[in-house]
Amino acid sequence: MINTFNILAEGGNPINGFIMMALLFVVMWVVIIRPQQKRQKDLQKKQDSLKKGDDVITIGGLHGTVNAVSEKTVSIRVADNQFLKFDKSAIATILGKDSGKVLKEEKK
Repeated sequence: MINTFNILAEGGNPINGFIMMALLFVVMWVVIIRPQQKRQKDLQKKQDSLKKGDDVITIGGLHGTVNAVSEKTVSIRVADNQFLKFDKSAIATILGKDSGKVLKEEKK
């Protein structure tokens, strides 16, 4: 089997090296970059669709229910009459409406 890097070191065709680098970039893009971009788009879409009553988890692990939504921030109810304000980008997971009540019932 011929090693491409040995050919380049011996003065072989430099186009082979360029093709190998381009192929490596395409594989990296398909395997790593593209799926990450898709996950980021999906999360952004979910953050934009937040509405009052949705149960959420922040990137810090705080669980709560959305109380109010503005253009860039979200007010989250974490306990009776206790509200915290976060940037929308701090929301990591959106569980939907009343998912916390279902979890509490399962524990009983």
